Amino acid sequence: MLELITTYKLQLAYTVAIIIILVILQVILRTAAHKVGKRSEINITRTRLMFKYINILIFLIAFFLFSFAWGMGPDKIAIIFSSTFAVIGVALFAIWSILSNITSGIIMFFSFPYRIGDKIRIHDKDMPIEAVIEDIKAFHLHLRDDDGELTTYPNNLILQKAVTLVQKDVYLDEGKDSL
Repeated sequence: MLELITTYKLQLAYTVAIIIILVILQVILRTAAHKVGKRSEINITRTRLMFKYINILIFLIAFFLFSFAWGMGPDKIAIIFSSTFAVIGVALFAIWSILSNITSGIIMFFSFPYRIGDKIRIHDKDMPIEAVIEDIKAFHLHLRDDDGELTTYPNNLILQKAVTLVQKDVYLDEGKDSL
């Protein structure tokens, strides 16, 4: 065991340094996302979704840095990443709308002016919708209309359509009536 440690002393030191740096980076990014979520009064489930995205980013960075630390050359890493991204690219081309909705969900986390509980009107010429935002997921919004009908609306479309705020936080107003 001691021989193994002495043989790979430099790689082990790099590994420990990478882990420490990535843990610090993860804490900083998660804290920033939490502060943005709290300041913007974003639902905690949406903030947790950002935490998942941060974890994926940290994992990809870790894989790349560990590969270098353990002696894999840039040419081999390039082959691995290009092959992986080629396969992923073909797969994502087939399901581009899912990627578009996830990207829209991330954009909405930081800049969507409406909150869960707000009643909105979506100005869509084919299917106008007036409903309360019940939940905001990674791929779509859950909208409940006055008849109690649940509509799922894709995130990428909500960013492309004109949206009007009809009533702020309907759930709070309903709670006032019951007092």
